[in-house]
Amino acid sequence: MDLRYVLQGRVTMGDAAGMTDEFNGAKVALFIGDELLVILRDDDPGIAFPNLWDFPGGGREGDETPFETLAREVKEEVGLILLHDAIIWEKCLPWSQDATQKIWFFVAQMPAGTEGKIVFGDEGQRWALMTPDAFMTHEEAVPNLGQRLRLWMDDAT
Repeated sequence: MDLRYVLQGRVTMGDAAGMTDEFNGAKVALFIGDELLVILRDDDPGIAFPNLWDFPGGGREGDETPFETLAREVKEEVGLILLHDAIIWEKCLPWSQDATQKIWFFVAQMPAGTEGKIVFGDEGQRWALMTPDAFMTHEEAVPNLGQRLRLWMDDAT
């Protein structure tokens, strides 16, 4: 698939910026240029998906909107300021840990070279850039995230 075509189209599925209904958290497939920013989760058996490659994001705090949750998590995890204009797709989906709960999944685009501004936080072992195909076929990626990325790709083409 030619990601240049997919990334140029802005497809928005909802209005997560102002949504305040109940949800558990937010994740983002954050493209820097044509590659995804991924984080190797801590190797702690007490957390979900230890030692697997993950997307930035996490749990909601207080009455944050989905976008506020996401922007805070991206800042904490990799030190980047995520602007709403970077969002190219968003969708509320069942949480993989409990299908009765909701999580927001975003796709965002930042320019190539933004990786030079990353300041890695204290969650996770390291970060990397990975092609979407490499992530979706990686044996050590959080299982449902490849499916969520594919959902966006199918919707955007």
